[in-house]
Amino acid sequence: MDESKKTYYGAGLPYLKDETYAGKLIVIEGADCSGRSTQAFLLKQWLEYEGHAVMDTGIKRSTLVSGVIDQAKEGNVLGKTTLSLLYATDFADQLENKIIPALRAGFIVLADRYIFTLMVRDAVRGADPDWLEELFGFARIPDLTFYLHMTPEVLLHRHFQKRGVLDYWESGMDLSLSTDMFESFHRYQSLCAQQFEELAEDYHFVTLDGTRAIEEVQETLRTHVSRLIRK
Repeated sequence: MDESKKTYYGAGLPYLKDETYAGKLIVIEGADCSGRSTQAFLLKQWLEYEGHAVMDTGIKRSTLVSGVIDQAKEGNVLGKTTLSLLYATDFADQLENKIIPALRAGFIVLADRYIFTLMVRDAVRGADPDWLEELFGFARIPDLTFYLHMTPEVLLHRHFQKRGVLDYWESGMDLSLSTDMFESFHRYQSLCAQQFEELAEDYHFVTLDGTRAIEEVQETLRTHVSRLIRK
């Protein structure tokens, strides 16, 4: 897709003008425990030190439906289409009420995950790619998108190191990939990684090795961001 003259992936939000804003939208994508949030935090600190106004966001942070999503997921019986639409609603609320106002005001918006995580999860669960593109056609095109790649083996180790247990949804147990949660986690994360790699090519991500030292990854992020904000 030619994104050079577009600000939204599809029709955008019909009641908002398709206009250029003074701010910049930077996205960091990757699986849970890939180091994404740490890198976003460090990048925000650096940008603010450099004198930039920064607004951070991420999926499931809408005051409108984030609590509803948590409640609905507790029973592990939520339908995949319902879950997709709830997350899309969460994102749309943030886009309209947080992201676009911040961009209009000249902020750098730093998103710890964006529509791509949602698209990956939905695609692995059998959603039609064309339906996903249409569903998230209202999303604004980021100025820069990073993807922290990490193997399922490393992610498994990090999950236990950070949480001590595996999560039902992050293990893909709703997909019946395996009755063993360890095996299901590996298969699910492998499928997600494959989807991320396809999106990385289609949506022009900057793919980084998430297993590198935190400082090395951060340095690479800052190099790319510096080029962006100096344009």
